[in-house]
Amino acid sequence: MSPRDPFRLPARLLVLAAVALAALPALPARVAVGDAFPALNDSALSLEGRLPPLAGQVTLVDFWASWCEPCQASFPVYARLHADYGARGLAIAGVSVDKQRAAYDAFLKRLQPPFVTVRDVRHRLASTVEVPAMPTCFLIGRDGRVRFVGVGFHGAATTAELQRAVEAALAEK
Repeated sequence: MSPRDPFRLPARLLVLAAVALAALPALPARVAVGDAFPALNDSALSLEGRLPPLAGQVTLVDFWASWCEPCQASFPVYARLHADYGARGLAIAGVSVDKQRAAYDAFLKRLQPPFVTVRDVRHRLASTVEVPAMPTCFLIGRDGRVRFVGVGFHGAATTAELQRAVEAALAEK
């Protein structure tokens, strides 16, 4: 076979691709209702910003991006949830996947959320839970297990689902 054989190069690439795929770690399973949510204070996640202690609280973790219009619509709802349920034990943590700090800062300046936000600069947390769309929120019970997953934001329907899920999670002992 000559080095210019048109089938030789694709065969080599196929073998190299197979070896590379075999060396990759298995993708993590998507975090679903009933699963444990990753510890947000894990330093391996490299979240930019400070989170308050969340252990023992019902926590709503919302993945968002500044370019996401439904994310902009969801923030006032999260602000109301924070006002209505914060004293009863609901904590909200917004996790931005913005790569540019300026976009993140401008979004926060415009919407001024009353809850904590951090930036998942390297997308380690978003990759771990396999966030399917922006926004996606996870409601986590006091035991660290997911009680509700909301994909997208659909106005009043999403708001009602979140309120029911928050009420149920807060009622758990």
